[in-house]
Amino acid sequence: MKILIVKLSSIGDVIHTLPVLSAIGAALPDAEISWVVEKSSAEILRNNPIIAHLIEIDTRAMRRKKTFGAALPTTGRQLRGLRGEKFDVALDFQGLLKSAAIAKLSKATRRYGFAKKTLREPSSRFLLDETIEVSSNIHIIRKNLALAQKALNIPVPDENFVFPIFSDSKHAQEAEQIIAQTGAHFAILNPAGGWKTKLWSAEKFGRLADKLWQENGLTSVVTTAPNEKPLAEKVLKSSESGKIILTMPSLKGFYELAKHAEIYVGGDTAPTHLAVAAGAPVVGIFGPTEWRRNGSPNADDICVERTDIDCRTDCHRRTCSNWICLDISVETVLRAVQIRLEKKNEKEVNIG
Repeated sequence: MKILIVKLSSIGDVIHTLPVLSAIGAALPDAEISWVVEKSSAEILRNNPIIAHLIEIDTRAMRRKKTFGAALPTTGRQLRGLRGEKFDVALDFQGLLKSAAIAKLSKATRRYGFAKKTLREPSSRFLLDETIEVSSNIHIIRKNLALAQKALNIPVPDENFVFPIFSDSKHAQEAEQIIAQTGAHFAILNPAGGWKTKLWSAEKFGRLADKLWQENGLTSVVTTAPNEKPLAEKVLKSSESGKIILTMPSLKGFYELAKHAEIYVGGDTAPTHLAVAAGAPVVGIFGPTEWRRNGSPNADDICVERTDIDCRTDCHRRTCSNWICLDISVETVLRAVQIRLEKKNEKEVNIG
């Protein structure tokens, strides 16, 4: 069976679809699995032996077109290599017109996606052969697995999800070089986020780093992308202890680093999801988005969020005139960190 996964972006959303790849590979070991992804989100999927064909595209060319119809020829040219594959099934996990169009252009025998109420662009369902009802009140990982389960009639896990990410010695060396500066016991702090409304104060991250050093002896590694360097520098300037290292690892270098972290603290952003995939103990700081949908599926991980405000429920606002959901104290986040560290230590003792 030839199966096409259509999940274009973002990096965090691609990570949330990886358990589907694992489940299909386990249930259908003879299947040939291909994946269509944006070039900007493809790094986490490269060199993955479960993926027979990784098709990297750039839909910016589509967005430059004035109409959807005008964009189709551009997309078709990028997907020309798919035409001879004769896919049996295409699974659209994105829920957009462009992702459904890609499934259509693949000429797969059957095309599946989510039903109207859980589609980001409901009109995309007309390009699919079958839409599948799944609950809108579950974690996105479980939502994706439910689609694969119903479309392919395969068993899927409800916990202990597997994130098949394949790094190499170069990425391990990136992590080792950072750990050589911090020692074996370190925290990862990530102050970034795709939207301004997702950001906890950089200054508070700096003060949190001081507390982690004073109370736990942890040096903090502040990880950001190159375009987020000013944010990382704000964290550093706000720290009195100076027990902070600023670094900009590659995605897979970060993944290797997170495997060794005592604790990770960050908002709803790709590095948080990657830390979850790496098995790091996680404390999330969430504002306009929902932990139950986007956060860690690990029951031991903790979310710090404001639940005492009447505008808190799943607002998904990228701008806000009443921005109070992330007005959270350093002490509140530190308490969550200490509880998560205690859980980690208890588990290690029990395993030992």
